[in-house]
Amino acid sequence: MRSQNRTRVTLARWSSLGIAALAAGAVAFAAAYAQEIVPRLTGAAHPMEDVAASPLPSPVVDDQRRMRNYPEQPPIIPHSIDGYQISLNANRCLECHRRQYTDHVRAPMISITHFQDRDGQMLADVAPRRHNCTACHVQQTDAKPLVENDFRDMLNLLPVGEK
Repeated sequence: MRSQNRTRVTLARWSSLGIAALAAGAVAFAAAYAQEIVPRLTGAAHPMEDVAASPLPSPVVDDQRRMRNYPEQPPIIPHSIDGYQISLNANRCLECHRRQYTDHVRAPMISITHFQDRDGQMLADVAPRRHNCTACHVQQTDAKPLVENDFRDMLNLLPVGEK
């Protein structure tokens, strides 16, 4: 019996020492973070500080259709969509891009895939799962790229700089 009690006491001591070591490590890490030894992931500003947002990039509104960068890329929106309402009861995009209106306004008709339900059955109108246009289609802007891009079209087999 006594050896079992000693084992329990020894395990309790080791576990309390382990907890103390973890707590000391957490305190040391917090002190290092407070002294800026560990770099901030949120940038130079204090994370709870009010920072002015940078201005939104200007939309490209030339109505020129752009070539897609890769197969199955959703087309970009080549005009301003400020103030467009997209909800369960209204969709401003469909006022021009619905099949029956494209002839009058010369807008491209939405893809036939937008008329299919989950089971592939064709519907008379846009499928409910395709009703939120801006979930896939984005407006073209004059924003600077976040990273340098050396993208080449898959049909262009020449290495960069050999044209």
